[in-house]
Amino acid sequence: MVMRNKLIVIALIVSGLISCNTNNVKEKDTVEYINSFIGSTGPSESDYGGTIPSVAPPFAMTQWCAMTRENYISQNPYNYKDSTLIGFIGTHQPAIWMGDYGFVSLLPSSGEIKISPDERAQKISHESEKASPYFYSVEAKAKNGKKIKTEMASTLRCAIFNVSFPAGSDNHIFVEASRKITDKKEFEGYIHILPESNEIIGYNSDRYSYMLGPDVPNFKGYFVMQFSKPFSRKGIWNQNQFFENRTEQNGDHLGGYVYFDTKKDEILQVKIASSFISIEQARENLSKEIPDWDFQQVVSGNKADWKKYVDRVLVDGGTEDQKIVFYTSLHRTLQYPRIFSEYGKYYSAFDDTIHNGVSYNDYSLWDTFRAQHPWLTIIAPEHVNPMIQSLLQMYDEGGWMPKWCNPTYSNIMIGTHADAVVADAFVKGFKDYNLNKAYSAVYKNAMTPPDNDANMRWADREETKLYEGRGGLIWYKEKGYVPADKTAESVSRTLEFAYDDFCVAQIAKGLGKTEDYNYFMNRSKNFRNVYSSETGFMSARNYDGSFLNEINSHVDESDQIVEEGITEGGKWTYLFCAMQDVEGLISLTGGKEKFTSMLDRNFDEGHFQHRNEPGHHFIYLYNYAGNPSRTQEKIWEHTPLNYKNAPDGLSGNDDCGQMSAWLIFSSMGFYPVCPGDGQYAIGSPLFPKITLRLPAPYNKTVTIIAEGVAKGNKYIKSLTMDGKSITKPFINHANLVACDKLVFEMSATPTNWGN
Repeated sequence: MVMRNKLIVIALIVSGLISCNTNNVKEKDTVEYINSFIGSTGPSESDYGGTIPSVAPPFAMTQWCAMTRENYISQNPYNYKDSTLIGFIGTHQPAIWMGDYGFVSLLPSSGEIKISPDERAQKISHESEKASPYFYSVEAKAKNGKKIKTEMASTLRCAIFNVSFPAGSDNHIFVEASRKITDKKEFEGYIHILPESNEIIGYNSDRYSYMLGPDVPNFKGYFVMQFSKPFSRKGIWNQNQFFENRTEQNGDHLGGYVYFDTKKDEILQVKIASSFISIEQARENLSKEIPDWDFQQVVSGNKADWKKYVDRVLVDGGTEDQKIVFYTSLHRTLQYPRIFSEYGKYYSAFDDTIHNGVSYNDYSLWDTFRAQHPWLTIIAPEHVNPMIQSLLQMYDEGGWMPKWCNPTYSNIMIGTHADAVVADAFVKGFKDYNLNKAYSAVYKNAMTPPDNDANMRWADREETKLYEGRGGLIWYKEKGYVPADKTAESVSRTLEFAYDDFCVAQIAKGLGKTEDYNYFMNRSKNFRNVYSSETGFMSARNYDGSFLNEINSHVDESDQIVEEGITEGGKWTYLFCAMQDVEGLISLTGGKEKFTSMLDRNFDEGHFQHRNEPGHHFIYLYNYAGNPSRTQEKIWEHTPLNYKNAPDGLSGNDDCGQMSAWLIFSSMGFYPVCPGDGQYAIGSPLFPKITLRLPAPYNKTVTIIAEGVAKGNKYIKSLTMDGKSITKPFINHANLVACDKLVFEMSATPTNWGN
């Protein structure tokens, strides 16, 4: 009864939000709905955030952000709870649990030079901050009491700053060229101050994830800084020492400083270019992207870049907060994978050399295969083929497609979900890459165990130079499951390998490889081999076939119960993770009634954690068991719990757009439960009208209408596509992107639609 009352309250709240009269609210430009601070901190008892208010165009190589703390693995450079500024960073950290690499930072300041973050920190208030994807500004108070306002705008690889200095001779720019991240000698920086051209150039080889993957001795993040005014003083700092008038230095934990005589209050401008190829390439990037000292032109260009994509999705109705959450999520889905090439060339961290061509990097594949990449096939199709081509280049250059590149192999997470990204694009008609090579790459993932596989436990984030493809594959091929006494995270590996096998099968089918298709489809049923009828859950199993009698568990840093054999979760997390054969899973677990009961328990007993990606499809599984109205209820219940217009408005790390992609799909009324099958499961739309203006190859406008949603009606009474009745809770991708209108008729009470 308590749970039922809670659900009624939540429904009334959401209904009230949606039915709120918005007639008097002036319609804003779509880009202006983006709140860059959402997700930039956690709830009151935690500093956990996951996103940053970065300034950068869609898929930018380098993001520029105010730095309120030093970033490293598990900490972002910005947290909304902070009240001090330690710099502005050109960062490549893709997610809070990943490492930065090749970064550079600067801090406009006044008075005496201070090196440590605590000593150089300046007071800021959020009242002085303005943030958007195309512009950021803040006023900071230096240690000597002077106030300095900094404005920032950017392009794909470069940035420009307007620094408003007060009158005085002690105004300066502090530059951090490299940071102390390890005692390994090969990680060092270089800085060179060039007074004759008002420049500072340099590089570093800093990579926070260096211990997780292969060595890349040629890796460097290069930068070129140009200043609009000559230097009055200059110097280098290294470790904790200052070298006045020195202009060139190599070393670890290294930077420089330049002072300016400002006779009156004036604006100093700084332009910065980044590159992974060379200092000369950084100069070329700057000359192409910010050739002039026109700050407003950069702002306008970046805003236009965002509008190009954001205007592809037009939302009508809903509350102001709903629109802000929606468009902020849309913005987050258009950041990764990041462009890694520089005007026809790219550095590859997979063979440590320079190549000709186009490249993308920072694929969070354990997360983003689920909804982020399927969403890009709809909203940003021009990037899909190049992204897959980039994965195949990594296969050529390093021997495998990556699981989580940062920017090279990282041994992070399990499964080989590049298989899913390729398969999903392939079945949707994206084939502008070498198809035979694509099949070779996914076939190798499925058939070739990594080196020394029989002797490795393959713990996640294991510090090894052996790259992991499918760790435990040798046993999986032999036994049909990954044994717990041979390989860590055995249950999750078995389930994810089985799903990846399904994806390989779809590509084999499309290429006419019937024998391979049948083989991999048979292997895609291997999830059955770790199901224990005694416990009713997927359970760890030893090489001899016995299930573990006792399951060890612990609470991880995200307060989730993690059980032996399971990746980032417990027995409830992976019970429902056979997306490729939900009907088979239902049969395995006792039929539709029992399956629905287990789904109910998963939600009602608090096992479901939306912040954990393996559960993102759970809500939609009621459709397969003949209870689509339960899916519709859960969408309305869990959306407002996990997505809010607030700095702590995300329930978890956005994981390079996956959390946001779930929100986008669910707002439209459907979700890709099984990427690779070309199908969407129907949910419950959250807006009265959403218009998709799809570019080539679709060249279509698709209108999604939900009649009755404005009154808070969440149940589907009927669904039509171009006037044709849809009676089952599933639609096909090809039909969706070819239609003109998808119309939901909504009801205030549950209906029999879709049963």
